[in-house]
Amino acid sequence: MPAEWEPQRAVHLAWPANKEDWPGKFQPIPWVITEIIRQATAEGGRVFLAAVSERHAAQARRFLLRVEVDAARVDIVVRPLDRGWMRDISPFFVTGPKGARAAVRFRFNGWAKYGNHKLDDQWPAFSTKERGWPLVEAVWNGAPVVLEGGAVDSNGRGALLTTEECLLDPETQTRNPGFTRKDYEGLFRKWLGIRQVIWLGKGIAGDDTHGHVDDLCRFVNPNTVVLCREPDGKDANHRALEENRERLQGVRLANGQSLDVVELPMPAPVVFDGMRLPASYANFLIAYGRVIVPTFNDPNDRKALGILAELFPDRVVAGVHAVDLVWGLGTVHCLSHEEPEVSG
Repeated sequence: MPAEWEPQRAVHLAWPANKEDWPGKFQPIPWVITEIIRQATAEGGRVFLAAVSERHAAQARRFLLRVEVDAARVDIVVRPLDRGWMRDISPFFVTGPKGARAAVRFRFNGWAKYGNHKLDDQWPAFSTKERGWPLVEAVWNGAPVVLEGGAVDSNGRGALLTTEECLLDPETQTRNPGFTRKDYEGLFRKWLGIRQVIWLGKGIAGDDTHGHVDDLCRFVNPNTVVLCREPDGKDANHRALEENRERLQGVRLANGQSLDVVELPMPAPVVFDGMRLPASYANFLIAYGRVIVPTFNDPNDRKALGILAELFPDRVVAGVHAVDLVWGLGTVHCLSHEEPEVSG
């Protein structure tokens, strides 16, 4: 399972169409997606963009034209989707020696919460056919496995981050009833080539996926993670993030090196209609030549961008305004998925 910073063929995105994901705030969302596409293609990258209809595809082209995105760098396909959060509905791309490659299909069940997921669950079969990847079904104990991309993060060297809250909670949003830590570690090894699973505890406040790791802790190189930290002891995120920090102390990777942990600040709480939203700088996307970071009109925007710029000295680190975007309960990383480049 390649790391996100490894060479990419394209970034996959979906043009926004489901207004219920951003109730009362949908109008600016297509412009935010347009900016993400502009950033993802700015250094020569490509985007594979799904549109639910020809009308939406035409709208996407108009928006991209207005901000002077090179149309030749955006491949638009028409495909019905329920919601189109690409991180979670896409297959897992895996690579091997001498150009070996496959896309692993995990089932998507609407985060074990929402009923409108059947079209999204069909995306892996469609996208892999379009992109020329062989597709295999992940099976464990004789049954298909449910897993979203935002639930895990890999260093490309056999280590993977995840949370107990997302994968092991037996009562709330249970993806695979009866699965144990041993089951997940076994299936990660079989289907993704993972040799070491680093288990964190809980995710951040407002995350309706129930603990996706890409809102709190991310690999930035094979030996280093950024971990969000909230110093305010009264904030809902303080205790969970401190406990996660304790879990990472003393972790050694398969190469024998200690895991380096870099603090990433949290923005002040983002609240809309009385709801705490999952605003986090950790939900960044590493794209071709860039790191695209959600920002929140917050003093910590500058700090977060500076920390990530130091960690990615060879990439442009760019912010994308996400105060409206996060009303959909996810931001840049949740909406996107990288497709690795395969040579050989």
